[in-house]
Amino acid sequence: MKIVVIGGTGLIGSRLVAKLKQQGHEAVAASPKSGVNAVTGEGLAAALSGADVVVDVANAPSWEPAAVLAFFQRSSENLVAAEAAAGVKHHVALSIVGTDRSPDNAYFRAKLAQETVIKSASIPYSIVRATQFFEFLAAIADTSAINGKIVVPTAQFQPIAADDVVDRLAEVATGRPLNGTIDIAGPEKAPFNKFIARRLKASGDPRPVIGDPKALYYGAPIDDTSLNPLGEARLGATPLAKWLARL
Repeated sequence: MKIVVIGGTGLIGSRLVAKLKQQGHEAVAASPKSGVNAVTGEGLAAALSGADVVVDVANAPSWEPAAVLAFFQRSSENLVAAEAAAGVKHHVALSIVGTDRSPDNAYFRAKLAQETVIKSASIPYSIVRATQFFEFLAAIADTSAINGKIVVPTAQFQPIAADDVVDRLAEVATGRPLNGTIDIAGPEKAPFNKFIARRLKASGDPRPVIGDPKALYYGAPIDDTSLNPLGEARLGATPLAKWLARL
């Protein structure tokens, strides 16, 4: 099976390409680094020639509201058009749990627009919505720094390890199209500030972590329902303690 991974040189994409190759598939990493640009359409036709499945895990280079919206809309429109021309049988996209519940978050609005393009196209599809990754906890802390302190929400949080995301994506990509959406999350749920505090402690970061119910998450207020699956979800196998032990 030929599987083209859009964004195949990034955190998730590179690991997914490696896993699919281990499983015996012809996995192709497609990104601007390899001459494939989904936003401009450059190299898409050649990359998708003979492909059975396309997995889109690309991330926007800018999170400015207009730029991130344009990125996901244009790239998705170009992808589904190129897939239709190439006879691709399955489009898989990595999205985010809660995209439809945080209208004040520009990135979430852009991902929701991406999902709309996919659902409106003729290509059978599967959308995998994941919670935030363990790998991004330190970056979240850095963006939440105020006067030497890390101020983050206290809402419930259920992050997941990138390797667990890759496992689920590989499973979905090699299966039948869902023509629907699934949620995936980590095995543990706790207040947002507790996860951040554990991450900083593990790396020896002395900055205090302050939980504030009114603190924003990338410019948007959140509550216990914002970032977590509300119904059935496939849970990852890696608890935070095991992931932190690898640092």
